[in-house]
Amino acid sequence: MKTIGLIGGMSWESSALYYQIINQKVQRELGGVHSGSCLLYSVDFAEIADLQHQGQWDILAEKMVAVAQKLERGGADMILLCTNTMHKVADAIERQVTIPFLHIVDATAEEIQKKSYRKLGLLATKFSMEEDFLKARYKNKYNLDLIVPDAQGRQEVHRIIYEELVKGIITEESKQRYLKIIADLIQNGAEAIIAGCTEIELLIKPTDMHVDLFRTTKIHAEKAVKMALKV
Repeated sequence: MKTIGLIGGMSWESSALYYQIINQKVQRELGGVHSGSCLLYSVDFAEIADLQHQGQWDILAEKMVAVAQKLERGGADMILLCTNTMHKVADAIERQVTIPFLHIVDATAEEIQKKSYRKLGLLATKFSMEEDFLKARYKNKYNLDLIVPDAQGRQEVHRIIYEELVKGIITEESKQRYLKIIADLIQNGAEAIIAGCTEIELLIKPTDMHVDLFRTTKIHAEKAVKMALKV
């Protein structure tokens, strides 16, 4: 079994979900009392979130590269960045490590391509919804068109992520707000929904809607296990 290197803490709530999914998947695949071989480096999200909102992406890239290199030196055989938003600096990480970097878009798009969807709704942070670092990769590499909520919807999705979900606050009120935004996306032509922030699947489940929900955390983590167990 290869060792999975996890860049986590963004937030620790979703990183805990990554760790759980990885170990559950390994146990299902190997049985017995097997669990995953992992290295987790968890950063202080308060510092990361401040730099995000200040637009200090060069500093963030340096920090993520440094963590990835520490994981590589520690014996990781691959790198997972346990957040969608910080994939804005994914290229910098890939350039500075020699082990494979599993991009969250690639893992998710491969699952989407198993179906015939071409237009999907994206729920994520404002950075991911309003900039192109995720949407362009879905489009240019996989020919998938992503639509996002209107300005008010984007602000509400973002607010709930940073004020509630990253703190582990899960409320029925926020769930219903997300479901209303999802319904609007479907009305505007979305054939399925991408939970494009790793905390969103703490709030929204596939059973909450009548279209497919692509959970990027689950997909990303389980893809890593497949790579780790591949001989």
